[in-house]
Amino acid sequence: MKLPKFTKETKVENPCPPWMGELEEDDFISCNTSYVMGGYWDEFEECVYSCKEKGDITYFVYDPVRHGAPADQKYPVLMWIHGLNCAIDGRRCVGYCGAEQYASKAYQEAMGGGAFIIVPLANEKRLEDDTIVGSWDEEYIAPVKAIYDEVCAVHAGNIGAKFIMGASSGGYFSWRMIEDYPEDFDGAIPIASGYVPFAESLKKIENARIHLLVAHGRHDEMAPFDECIAPRQEELETMKNCICYFPKWVRNEDKGVASVNYGMEMGQHCLINQIQANLMYHDGTCYDERLPQGVTGWIRAVCGG
Repeated sequence: MKLPKFTKETKVENPCPPWMGELEEDDFISCNTSYVMGGYWDEFEECVYSCKEKGDITYFVYDPVRHGAPADQKYPVLMWIHGLNCAIDGRRCVGYCGAEQYASKAYQEAMGGGAFIIVPLANEKRLEDDTIVGSWDEEYIAPVKAIYDEVCAVHAGNIGAKFIMGASSGGYFSWRMIEDYPEDFDGAIPIASGYVPFAESLKKIENARIHLLVAHGRHDEMAPFDECIAPRQEELETMKNCICYFPKWVRNEDKGVASVNYGMEMGQHCLINQIQANLMYHDGTCYDERLPQGVTGWIRAVCGG
């Protein structure tokens, strides 16, 4: 897939999103999240997994015990899967994929006192014609699961419930992981995914009692809701242990309609920004009444807290 270079030079300063004409009279466009990336990147340890099929895979790990959490407790493990093009920037991907703020003291406490975080990076490259190669595909599933298992083995005494989450192609990969390993996960958050499993796989996931938070904006510019979600919407909404968060508008914490335009509009596709904001507005209210304490509250509830 070809993508524009997401730089200041290609950013459109006065975006006119394709959905702009559908806004209500009192709505406004919001272009920035309230959280600032970069404050927690260095708290993740950089590791490498040797993989014959895909080459060495870099991954980052946040260890709550190493950062002061009690060593005699168990903590959830969150693996965040990045979207297309994010791995090219290395450590910055910890922020791009949605994981970074979950290493903050506030989020860690909200999840029950701590959480392990794993961020694997696909071996992506940008070719001269701006085509992105090396992104997530089926061959990554087994090695990424091996990374997950390796981290859990190293920290076996502290491992609690297991989660996987990701947006865009990371949403696709999250679905594929729980399809292939339904007994190994307790929760999953597929976000803005262009892929949703068929009925047989959804039933297998349901029977495994995996808790789901499926998130997808109805004005998604890159994974259109009517094509990607609508055909499976009824099945998803009737699954046990599944919350479907399908907002009419993806909004930033100031309650403005989200716009992200660096040569192409994708604000309604970048629902990962709102997940990283814990689905909580500036004023302390929640994005969805079913998630009164946001994503961290949902994780804690799945863990039995």
